[in-house]
This record gives sequence, structure tokens and C-alpha cells, in this order.
Amino acid sequence: MIREPFHFRETFATILADDPAHVRAAKAGMMAARQMLEAYIARDPFFKATFDPYIPDSDDRVITRMAGAARRAGVGPMAAVAGTIAWAGVEAMQEAGAAFGVIDNGGDIALIADRPVRVGVHAGSAALSDRVAFVVPPQDSVLGICTSSATVGPSISFGMADAVTIFSHDVALSDAWATAVCNEIRPDDRRVLDRIDPEEVSGIFAIMGDVTVQWGELPPLVSAVVDEQLISAGDR
Repeated sequence: MIREPFHFRETFATILADDPAHVRAAKAGMMAARQMLEAYIARDPFFKATFDPYIPDSDDRVITRMAGAARRAGVGPMAAVAGTIAWAGVEAMQEAGAAFGVIDNGGDIALIADRPVRVGVHAGSAALSDRVAFVVPPQDSVLGICTSSATVGPSISFGMADAVTIFSHDVALSDAWATAVCNEIRPDDRRVLDRIDPEEVSGIFAIMGDVTVQWGELPPLVSAVVDEQLISAGDR
């Protein structure tokens, strides 16, 4: 298996693949998505700035995916940017013939897989951090596994959760809901989960200190030793 980092401006990603051609396809797919997004922001900078749902003046797939996911989750479009770019990369891998492809874009993962894939959970200083992993079964269609944290990384958060991980076959929606849930969930207040459509989101796992919350159907969670150096992040 090939593991290759990819960095371009704000994108800090790791690509897993079986074939160098699929790595090249992943990079091309992410670059095309970034270029589409940057071109739109250049003529509509409010799309990047707003923390609220926004209706864009664009039919471009990257833009409509981000805006649609943000509208359903009640956040700004940029809450879905990393997942959307990873999604474009994995779709490009599929088009190049890949049956296995993983892109971790700063903790927001898109994947297809012809084998089980272990996805570790990093949650800062929480007790479970780097000690458990999900065993994700083979996936013929792209799956999003996106994580937001109020205590790890540079992203803006209005919450206090150490990690909120969302599973959905709509990767943009997985990313947007990760932000929304992380903003609102508290150990004694889980009302945000009542807004989520189980037809769109399959499972949620949240860590808040010593408190964990599970919602929906999740892959098996097993003990693991997670290597923090494998995490895709800008400060590596």
C-alpha cells in the first residue's frame, strides 16, 4: 500500500492507494476541486466568510455540495470544505479504476475500500484518544468519516467536544454535521442529534472528556494504539 502526503495551500492530506496512478488521480481531483472553489470565492467572498447557510450563485458541483450540506446542518459552507475536497479526490481515484482509496484531509476522510480499514480516533487529551479505532467494512461507494474538535487543531469551533466523528455517504454532509454537532453538543445536552436525518447520517461518535456518545449505527470499535504522527495536519 502507498501512503503519500499531499499539501497545497490550506490542504494537508494523506492519500492511501494501491497504484501510483491512483495517487496521481487523487491529487488531480483535489486540485480541480480547489480550483473550482477558489474561482467561486474570488467572485463571491461571502461564501467563504459566512458561518450561516448560504445560497450560492453557482451550479458547480463542489459549490453546490458544500452549500447543500451546510444548509441541512445549519452551518456555513466552509464547514464542509475539507470533506468535499477529499470526496472529489476519491471520486477521481474511482474513475481511474481504484477499488481502494483513502484520503484523510486534516481529519476529514473519504474512502472506498475492497478490504476492512481501521480508522483511529484522536481526541486530544481525552482518555480514549489514540486508544481505539473503528474497523470500517469494505465500501463500494464513497464513505465520509469526518471529525471536528473544539480542543484539537486550528479550525473555528463554538463547542467543547474533544472529537465528534460523523459517518455518511455524503462526505460534505459528514463534514458539515461534524462541525454543527461539535458546536452544540454537551455532556448534558444532546438536542442537536434530534435534528439529524438517519437516512443521511449513519452514525455519530462523540468524545467530551470522559463522556462518550454513540448515535445510530457505527462500525465496530476496537482497542488500538494510534500513531499520532499519521494524522494529517498542518503542524506536522
